[in-house]
Amino acid sequence: MPALSPTMTSGNIGTWQKAAGDTISPGDVLVEIETDKAQMDFEFQEDGVLAKILKDSGEKDVAVGNPIAVMVEEGTDVAAFESFTLDDAGGEKAPPPKESGEEAAESSEPADTGSNTSPSTLPTKDSPKKDSAPEPQESESSGGRLQTALERQPSISPSAKALALERGVPIKQVKGTGPARRITKQDIEKFKPGTSAASSAPAGSAAPTYEDVPASSMRKTIANRLTQSMNQNPHYFVAATVSVTKLLKLRQALNASADGKYKLSVNDFLIKASAVACKKVPAVNSSWREIDGQVVIRQHNTVDVSVAVATPIGLMTPIVKGVEALGLSSISGQVKDLGKRARDGKLKPEEYQGGTFTISNMGMNAAIDRFTAVINPPQAGILAVGTTKKVAIPSSAEDGNGVEWDDQVVVTGSFDHKVIDGAVGGEWIREFKKVVENPLEMVL
Repeated sequence: MPALSPTMTSGNIGTWQKAAGDTISPGDVLVEIETDKAQMDFEFQEDGVLAKILKDSGEKDVAVGNPIAVMVEEGTDVAAFESFTLDDAGGEKAPPPKESGEEAAESSEPADTGSNTSPSTLPTKDSPKKDSAPEPQESESSGGRLQTALERQPSISPSAKALALERGVPIKQVKGTGPARRITKQDIEKFKPGTSAASSAPAGSAAPTYEDVPASSMRKTIANRLTQSMNQNPHYFVAATVSVTKLLKLRQALNASADGKYKLSVNDFLIKASAVACKKVPAVNSSWREIDGQVVIRQHNTVDVSVAVATPIGLMTPIVKGVEALGLSSISGQVKDLGKRARDGKLKPEEYQGGTFTISNMGMNAAIDRFTAVINPPQAGILAVGTTKKVAIPSSAEDGNGVEWDDQVVVTGSFDHKVIDGAVGGEWIREFKKVVENPLEMVL
C-alpha cells in the first residue's frame, strides 16, 4: 500500500484496473485507492507483470506498507504465484490507531506483548487489578465483504453529479445507461420521479423522508481540518468594499487583444493582487509551526496561492505556486488546468497540499454579497470574495452633479491572530484594495 499523501496511514482498495497476468508499463493505472484526502489512481512507475492480487477490491483500512499485490519481471512464470498468499509476502501489520486527545502518553511497547509493562496493562490509582481477562464480546460485524467507494455509491460522471445536485435528483434512484451502468448527464436529464419506493413500502408504514449518505474519507478530513482550524486558530475578520471598474476595463482590453491565446477572469487578477499584497505585507504570508518542540512563525519568501475549487466530492484547494513572479496569462492557464483536474479527481498530492495563502471566490453566484471563510491551516490568512455589484456614486465630473455607476465587490479577509495582529491584517487589506483599484500596478 503506497503512501499517496503525507498524512496517509492507511487506505481502502477500490477497483483494480489490472488483472493477474497483465503487463504493466510506467504510468499505467494499477488500482484505485481511497485515501484520507480523495479517491486517487495509483500509477505504477516500473515495467513488470501483475502476478497476484493479495488485497481484493473493497478491502478497507489497509496500512501503508502492507502488501497488496505481487509484481514480477516480464518472462517470469506467473502461474507459480497462483497459490501465493499474504503470509508468503511477509504478512501485514494493523493500521496505526487513531490519535485521541484524552491520551496522556504514548506507549513505546505494544499493549498485547504479555510483558504486563505497557500502559494498558499497568494498574492505575483509579482502577483495581484484574485477575482475569475481560469477557469476550461478540462482534457486530455482518461478515459481509467490505464494499469499495464505487460500490457504496452509484457510478456517476462528475458533470452528472453536479447536475443531480443542482436539480435535487436522488442519485440512487437513477438507472445508469453508460458503460458499466455509469450514470450520465443524459440519465439525470431524463429522470422522472417514480412511485416505486412508495408502492413497495409495507402497508401501514410511511416511506422514509430522508436518505443517509455515508461520509467519504475526504469529507471526514475536511470536517476534521476545518473544525481544528476554528478551535485552534483565533479568527478575526477584516472587510472592505473595493472598486473593480478599472480592473474590468483592463480585463476587457487584454482579452480583446489576446487573439484567443488566453481569456482572463476577474479571479486571475485577484490572485495576482493577493500575491502583491503578500509581498508588501509579508507577515500575512506566514504560518504557525511547531518544530522539535519549538514554536516558530515561518515567513515564506514565495507566494503560493491556494485557490478554492468546488468539486463533486468536496472542496479542493489546488495551488498556483510563485504567483508573485507570474504574469496574468500564466496564472489564468494554471487555474483553468488545476480546476479541471481537481473536478476530475486527477490532482497529485503536491498540487493541493501546502500553499501560503488562500483565496475563495463565490462571485459567480449573484446572490452572494459577502461571506467569511475558514482559514486553511497551517496558513494564517484567507480572502473571501463576493459578487460584483453596480453601485451609484457621486459623479466625477467637474460640476459634481449627478451620479455614475461603479462596479464594486466586497472582500473579507480571515486572519489567524496567533500570527497576524489586527493592524497588520488591516494593512494587508489596504494594500490589496490599492492594487485592485489601480490594476496597472500588477503588471509593473
